[in-house]
Amino acid sequence: MSQFQADIESISSLKKVYGSAWNAINPESAARMRAQNRFKTGLDIARYTAKIMRTDMAAYDADPSMYTQSLGCWHGFIGQQKLISIKKHFNSTDRRYLYLSGWMIAALRSEFGPLPDQSMHEKTTVPALIKELYTFLRQADARELGDLFRQLDGASSAAREEIQQKIDRHVTHVVPIIADIDAGFGNAEATYLLAKQMIEAGACCIQLENQVSDEKQCGHQDGKVTVPHEDFLAKIRAVRYAFLELGVDDGVIVARTDSLGAGLTKQIAFTREPGDLGDQYNAFLDAEEVSVESLNNGDVLLSRDGKLVRPKRLPSNLFQFREGTGEARCVLDSITSLQNGADLLWIETEKPHIGQIGGMVKEIRKVIPNAKLVYNNSPSFNWTLNFRQQVFDSMKAEGKDVGAYERNMLMSAEYDETELARIADEKIRTFQADAAREAGIFHHLITLPTYHTAALSTDNLAKEYFGDQGMLGYVKGVQRKEIRQGIACVKHQNMSGSDIGDDHKDYFSGEAALKAGGKHNTMNQF
Repeated sequence: MSQFQADIESISSLKKVYGSAWNAINPESAARMRAQNRFKTGLDIARYTAKIMRTDMAAYDADPSMYTQSLGCWHGFIGQQKLISIKKHFNSTDRRYLYLSGWMIAALRSEFGPLPDQSMHEKTTVPALIKELYTFLRQADARELGDLFRQLDGASSAAREEIQQKIDRHVTHVVPIIADIDAGFGNAEATYLLAKQMIEAGACCIQLENQVSDEKQCGHQDGKVTVPHEDFLAKIRAVRYAFLELGVDDGVIVARTDSLGAGLTKQIAFTREPGDLGDQYNAFLDAEEVSVESLNNGDVLLSRDGKLVRPKRLPSNLFQFREGTGEARCVLDSITSLQNGADLLWIETEKPHIGQIGGMVKEIRKVIPNAKLVYNNSPSFNWTLNFRQQVFDSMKAEGKDVGAYERNMLMSAEYDETELARIADEKIRTFQADAAREAGIFHHLITLPTYHTAALSTDNLAKEYFGDQGMLGYVKGVQRKEIRQGIACVKHQNMSGSDIGDDHKDYFSGEAALKAGGKHNTMNQF
């Protein structure tokens, strides 16, 4: 028996208990409403999606071609349309997630207006966006099932069984969200409190970075400052405790290291003995051996191998790491995080280079054999130039003639039809599969693609509509394409919930219902 049929029987039994007072209640209508609202709370979603992620992680361990993907979404509607599109084109949501980007929250969702990615936005906007995304995904379920129920009501007896099977086998639009908590917005207690709200809103996976909370910078900007390992591990534990307190026992933690691009630390780590974790962190500091006679006022000193050394301290009171230590610090950060409760890694890099990423993962896997990465396929990278330069360098190293190319000008459209450009585009096309296989990347995401698509599509529309194309700019550039591509929101009244509301009016008021979807509704033109 399907859950839908079980709900009809259960509500029918309940109706008998309450007698004539419930005469007007139709058990099938109530069962339909239950089916359209499968997830009653955010915790229901978090538990459901955590299991999906754990299953996907195990599948990737067995076969690296089974990597997962997501796109960053800054509004519930964007996330909804993405999942509707995925279901339409692929008939499945398997291994496709959503990403919640702190960058896009700062730029698009703060009450202060557009902000840089420096943790200046209200931290409550993070759980609020998680809740919003899942509200829209659940509404997509309700809309799709409502359409099937209306088909069922109007179907012949021969067609009803097929439609009922679609209802019983309905695939939800609800998928995992990897949610960015930045550097935790404060100390470990603040991180725990925010993590709880994020999990209660539906997050099964929280991404946390090792920057100083009050000095946080975008991973692709300068001036990043990291914290000693013990500070970061306390926040990882805080997130784990939040998951366990709320009963999401298999919640996922992504530990992000920004050490590759971070040359500064705010603190010298506490150390008890040579070689401990604090000592390893301090060993990366840029320091010079000094004598007592050469000390300056206010100097900070360290004892290293029986000698006094003075770490380089800047006027900002930050301490500087030695140049060239970024990869080694990333490896240590990653190993330490996985040994202390994290499930996945995020290494923020300055370019999309499989060799660089894979080299670090190889070192990490010497200690943690099943280490896996979440990787930012960032719009901050100039993908075209990066890959054309990688191909140029490879061709030159192989002794091929590269005289027709100017390396620093490879972004130019004049190279678009060249052999070098075609090779580079193919490497971009296969980057995710190649990196999943060769660099341990389990999950590929683009942090802020829909920020860029919104800007691009708006520019195209504004250019045409306010130019000589007038209304044709909208009709030809938007509506005609929506109709021909089968974009669901061309019926925008339906997408906003009009038909769902009509169904409810019918349940609540019967023949007296004043419904919006009658023959005079202009949506019927589509």
